[in-house]
Amino acid sequence: MPSASLQIAIDHYLQFVSKSCSENTYRTYSQALRKFMAMLKKHNVDSNQASPADVSTDWVGWYVTLLKPHAPSTESLFLTAVVGFYEYLAAEENVPVNLTQVRSMLKRRQRKVTPRLPQFPREQIESVISYVNTIASAPSKADKEHLRRLRDRAFILTLSDTGLRISEACRLTRGHIDWEEGRAIVTIKGGRESVVRFSARALSAVKVYLRARAELDGATGRTLASLPVFARHDDGAGKKVLRLNTVGARETVNKAVIGALGENARGTITPHSFRHYFVTVVLRSSGGNLKLAQELARHKNIAITQRYAHLSDDDLDRGYHEIFNRRSGAKED
Repeated sequence: MPSASLQIAIDHYLQFVSKSCSENTYRTYSQALRKFMAMLKKHNVDSNQASPADVSTDWVGWYVTLLKPHAPSTESLFLTAVVGFYEYLAAEENVPVNLTQVRSMLKRRQRKVTPRLPQFPREQIESVISYVNTIASAPSKADKEHLRRLRDRAFILTLSDTGLRISEACRLTRGHIDWEEGRAIVTIKGGRESVVRFSARALSAVKVYLRARAELDGATGRTLASLPVFARHDDGAGKKVLRLNTVGARETVNKAVIGALGENARGTITPHSFRHYFVTVVLRSSGGNLKLAQELARHKNIAITQRYAHLSDDDLDRGYHEIFNRRSGAKED
């Protein structure tokens, strides 16, 4: 039976998204639907008064027009969210939506998104890794500061050496990790379970951090397996062991980037940059083994992995000179 109002149907849809998708996807879809509802209001459609049965293909056309000033990638994301809502109405609320007409309209009117090559500032990321290694070994004035430094090193090495997305890393609990095998079973994008492997340096950093946190963990009264791997160490958390959320994790990365590269580097490296770095390192070290990279990065489609399998102009220059100049010892006249 359809929801009592369009607004309630949208709320139910977003609840469905929150349970089946990542935090980032939920945040994007929520933003897209808020914009969609604001647009309907300007067309005199009140989402609290309208019924799900009132949905119209015209609404999608209006939304396409509204999104024109945005980048094609943003347009694509927001339209995917709204089409997902139409599909939800058809499948879950038995609303007779003409999905064929909706898709036909988008095929005609939606702009094509030009695939962008992933950006991975390899040298800068390695500078950030060196920085967190150094700062973790430096003397700290307070216990919380010491724990933060150990956590930040463990978190950044986990991102760079496992390929975990930020939300996946934040959701890790101590019970997820098989310490003997150096791997963890995690719930990844789309609600699937997958095995993630830890490098020796990442696992060692996590162990050092958790040993330093042992007193806090022991005082919680909870089983160790249920506690988060990465916890907050701020005044708000006090002596509680609270999970580091994605907002705090982004700030952790940002502070390390600024510490390693300076204030001008703010925002140039994000948590997802470490995932790009991970895939690139795998490809470079495996001789371009796409299947291996796909499995380790947990890409559903190998076409996603192929986006990383390119060489920059600098790589081509180095390769060319290695083959034709350095090998023969040739010099310019």
